[in-house]
Amino acid sequence: MPGPLAAAVLACLVALGAAACGTGGYSKGGDVARGRQLFTKNCASCHTLAAANASGVIGPNLDDAFAADRSQGFHASSIQQIVADQIRLPLQGIGTKAGKVTPTGTPVMPANIVRGRDVTDVAAFVAACAGNQNAPACRPTQGGKVTATDGKTIFQQAGCVNCHTLKDAGSTGTVGPNLDQKRPPKSLVVERVTNGRGAMPAFGTNGTLTPAQIQAVADYVASVAGK
Repeated sequence: MPGPLAAAVLACLVALGAAACGTGGYSKGGDVARGRQLFTKNCASCHTLAAANASGVIGPNLDDAFAADRSQGFHASSIQQIVADQIRLPLQGIGTKAGKVTPTGTPVMPANIVRGRDVTDVAAFVAACAGNQNAPACRPTQGGKVTATDGKTIFQQAGCVNCHTLKDAGSTGTVGPNLDQKRPPKSLVVERVTNGRGAMPAFGTNGTLTPAQIQAVADYVASVAGK
């Protein structure tokens, strides 16, 4: 049987026949290599996907979600459509002070975290590689590592913009705390980035950021939050 995420959207695809389930039409083609880069930048902080060296725990583990479906002959084109539709119109949640969450308290993915051609490329990458990391085009690389040394770029490359609001970085994420409102001191930023908390990954222990990069991003956040 398909996984729960795949099954729900597959039912929608079957019911609608020739019409795509989401609001953006069918997702066809796509550049898998470019999709990997976009996934690493925009999605890896929340999802696990071995082909992207991603181990996020906020959202579903995409390897687990699609591996069984792939082994049962679930077509890559259907997986691609599922992913594209979820990007365009994610599961809707209820409002809380911390942002949007599901009834069980799981943070809800923001809609249109990527747009246009980027949706197609990300969906193509996930469709090709989720639960399939041993395929030649899907073998994990080190290309997704954060290489920046300045705090603002680290904040952007590590995916912090997808979860947090910080005016200076141009981010409006609602999954994690609004940093402009919280105005955390550097010591707290270092501790949270290093060790994580709740749904936030432990960037210092999972190998995503070096101690120097953590210091740099903590300096940045502490100096610009709320300004």
